[in-house]
Parts: sequence; structure tokens; C-alpha cells
Amino acid sequence: MPLSPAAWARIVPFALFMGLLALRGALPDHNAWGVDARWIYGLNLVVVGGALAWYWRGYGELARQNRPTLREAGLGVVVGLVVFGLWISLDAPWMQLGEATAAFVPMTADGRPDWPLIAIRWVGAALLVPVMEELFWRSFLMRWIASPQFESVDPRAAGLRALVLSTFVFMLAHTLWLAAIVAGAAYAWLYQRTGKLWTAVIAHAVTNGVLGAWVVWSGRWEFW
Repeated sequence: MPLSPAAWARIVPFALFMGLLALRGALPDHNAWGVDARWIYGLNLVVVGGALAWYWRGYGELARQNRPTLREAGLGVVVGLVVFGLWISLDAPWMQLGEATAAFVPMTADGRPDWPLIAIRWVGAALLVPVMEELFWRSFLMRWIASPQFESVDPRAAGLRALVLSTFVFMLAHTLWLAAIVAGAAYAWLYQRTGKLWTAVIAHAVTNGVLGAWVVWSGRWEFW
């Protein structure tokens, strides 16, 4: 069965992000072309952000009428903070799938923080990625597992099978596999509980935003 335009609207931004991530991982930070590969992450703001803007009217779940209540938004914030705390704790060697292929260390040659690079990374991780990933992993994939006609699936009725399988695939895209299971299941649970994708986006944004601030403060660049 061919994918619907709504499916492609959720797949294309994610595919562009993964393609740029692969390009970033394939190039050393300083290479024969004289290009600082770390700046490739900045292309996400233009390329992936542009794709999201292009398809924005097709994301009915993010329309004004589907915004969360204050209580639902607060729940998203709490879940995001809990996931952050667990993410930085679940990093034992056996909890990791290899090493990150696109490690991001925003430091200058003389060992100082490169603040423009840090700002681009933080904005991408805290504002762009949560929207892009929740549209793909939860809005599309989780509901598609429940039914290929995913737009007709109420997330509150998607079921445990869809939550588990989508979380498993989400895990495969992350180095910290156990932390990814916790995060994916938490965001999916929020979506299923409230029926609003914004709650998962808020939680994801809080996790990534606080994680980014913590990484800069602690110098634990391996978490980026």
C-alpha cells in the first residue's frame, strides 16, 4: 500500500535529519576540504526546519484546537524532567549500543567553548528535534503500527503493541538504548494518555533543552 501524503509529511523531515546526521558522521571535524563538519548540524535548522514549515498545515495534531491544557502541559514538563534525570544516569557500558557516529564537541582549537556552535546545537535539539521526531515516531509510526490508515487512529486507542514496537524502533536510533526505551515509552505514554501530540513534544523539548544546558555546564559532550 503506497504511503499517504500525510505519512510523507512526517517521514520527509525525519529522513532529511537522518541524512544530514549520516553526512556529519562520515566527515571528520577537520578534513581535506577545509570544512568544519560540526557546522553541518546547522543545516538542520534550514533544511529540516524548512521541510516542517512546508508541511505545517498538514499537521492537524499541532493545530491550535489541539493544544494541551495547562495541566497537560505541566505533566509534559514533569515527564521531560524525569526522563532527563534517567537519561544521564542510564549510561553504563552495558546500556550502550556502540558509540555515537556523529559526536559533537563544540570547543575551539584552544579549548574554549564555541558558543555559536553550542547555540545552534541547543536550538536544534530543544526546539526542532522534538517536533520532527514526535511527528515521525509517535504521530506516524506508532499509529501506523496500529493501522496503515494511521490518520484515523485515535492515539488513546493505539494500544500497547503500537507503543512497544514504536519504542523498540526508537531505541535502535539511539546509542543509549535503555535510556531511549525509557524516553520513547514515556513520550508515547503521554501521547496515548492525553491524545495530544503537543504533550509529547513538550516533554521531549524539556528533556533535550535541560540536557543541553547540563552538557554545557558539565562538559559531558558525549551526551551530545
